[in-house]
Amino acid sequence: MTPVIAKTREELAAVRSGVRGTLALVPTMGALHEGHRSLIRRAREAAGTVAVSIFVNPLQFGPGEDLDRYPRTFAADLEACAAEGVDIVFAPTPEVMYPRAPMVTIEPGAMGRIVEGETRPGHFAGMLTVVAKLLNLVRPDVAVFGEKDAQQLAMIRRMVADLDVPVEIIGSPTVRELDGLALSSRNRYLAEDERRTALALSRALRAGADAAGDGPSAVTRAARRVLDEAAAAEPPLELDYLVLVDPSTFTEVAGDHTGPAVLAVAGRVGATHLIDNVPLELGKESR
Repeated sequence: MTPVIAKTREELAAVRSGVRGTLALVPTMGALHEGHRSLIRRAREAAGTVAVSIFVNPLQFGPGEDLDRYPRTFAADLEACAAEGVDIVFAPTPEVMYPRAPMVTIEPGAMGRIVEGETRPGHFAGMLTVVAKLLNLVRPDVAVFGEKDAQQLAMIRRMVADLDVPVEIIGSPTVRELDGLALSSRNRYLAEDERRTALALSRALRAGADAAGDGPSAVTRAARRVLDEAAAAEPPLELDYLVLVDPSTFTEVAGDHTGPAVLAVAGRVGATHLIDNVPLELGKESR
């Protein structure tokens, strides 16, 4: 099945007007991999019509980040969408999404300035702004996002709740490669030796998860030991953060916290910024 491709607002409005029943949206920046395909399959479970947006959003890239080299693989992305039975692909240019330089953007608040937001100032304002625009343009009943970007997912859920956006947000579990590395479009940047170092991220999360029954400090100590070893590797892992946080606010949990938490990590190997996380149930073995 070949999806209908809309590249302008007018084309999108025309195809959207013909949708009957429920519509699910999977927002992406393209360079689709198995993780994205799992989101599409989850969307298909939730709605009768599935739309995928493919747009590399300049607003969420800071100075010196990888906007120019971010992979653009539109032909391969269309093949993946066709293979997964996607009905609509919305693939606007920056000029279509931002016909004027935006004066009004979504302010992410305190959650947008911590954890990943501290490492990448302005990133979450750009991300929330484009998600809000996509939700307004596509008007889905459901939108599906990956749990690998846990802070992003938490902020989108908060934006939808706070601004009364009539859409259901669904999170879909992280998909990993056989060696444990979380699937990411940026993985293709990694040289072989860099990839070996990057595997410390998922190893650290597993070590932390194994200590979930012993409390927050044990979780972070176990993860930190793995990351310290990777910092001494060649090439080294440059750690941006390791945090144990509340899943809904991304504030760090107290030392006596029990219940749900997210262990999140980010670092750089060479020029590549990678993030990962694992959900935990503190006081119990992790799932």
